[in-house]
Amino acid sequence: MLKYILKRLGLAILILLGASLILYFLVRLMPVDFVTAQIAAMNQGNQIPQETVDAMYKMYGLGDNSFMGILSGYGNWLWSLCRLDLGTSFLYREKVLDVIADHMTVSFVIAFIAIIFEYLIAIPLGVTAATHQYSIRDYVVTVIVMLGISLPSFFFGRVLQSVFAQQLNWFPNNGILTPGVTMSGFDFLVDYLWHIFLPLLVMVFLSIGGTMRYMRTNMLEVLNSDYIRTARAKGLSEKKVIYKHAFRNTMIPIVTMLAGVLPTLFSGAMITEQVFDLPGIGNIALRAMMSADIPFIMGYNMFLAMLGVIGVLLTDLMYALVDPRVKLY
Repeated sequence: MLKYILKRLGLAILILLGASLILYFLVRLMPVDFVTAQIAAMNQGNQIPQETVDAMYKMYGLGDNSFMGILSGYGNWLWSLCRLDLGTSFLYREKVLDVIADHMTVSFVIAFIAIIFEYLIAIPLGVTAATHQYSIRDYVVTVIVMLGISLPSFFFGRVLQSVFAQQLNWFPNNGILTPGVTMSGFDFLVDYLWHIFLPLLVMVFLSIGGTMRYMRTNMLEVLNSDYIRTARAKGLSEKKVIYKHAFRNTMIPIVTMLAGVLPTLFSGAMITEQVFDLPGIGNIALRAMMSADIPFIMGYNMFLAMLGVIGVLLTDLMYALVDPRVKLY
């Protein structure tokens, strides 16, 4: 086990190096940059000296666009990355790591609750749809799946805002807390949950569709296996056949999906957070990308790459727990 983990950690380092190289060159090849936007904002009809423009590019490490200059810039950025120095955000005027840490909690709380409800709802519905194939239950689940897969998050979010926030006034239209009111304890928790209910509803409803379909397909495949027919022939109850023999093998593909859970917990939901104006890391990252905030874009994407690699490693380790046939060497 230890040998396998060390081998995977070495592979993870190579993957992150490749990701950093691709990310750096892609960002350097962007058609617009923050310096250009800053010059346009500073101009206001006045001519800015070329020396000032050159100084700004040099200050942000973007002055030398030759191959060796870009390669040198990548080396400097990679060394700073190894020291957990992601640079200073152009837009927010703070350390990128501090911006991520300050806004990551909101995204984590919402994503964590949404994922819990997603699996609590999707897995039982997927199982019951598979065990009652072509029944009313199966057709209802299929409709929910199609809606969850087809509805755009911005459209569904706007519909919920219009109905429940603006017309019925049951929930706030946006934000994370009631402005101008200081609360603590239970009142703070209630107000927090009241504000995040609609974003949670959007995220849960739009995510359960794919999980339910995945669960239903896997369960149908397992129920048609020879060992399931053998278990039934031995006289085992249908409940024991489904939940003791079939369900555990159905969970093996579900574990694969968990590889993407870790980045999801911390990356934020850009569109949903934008619709409901939540101060999550997704909304913050979207604004930075629209402003060509190069340090934040690079730091944020490397942060997601690290989470993705860790998620894949944890998934591989979980295989051994779910399936005793899997041996890690």
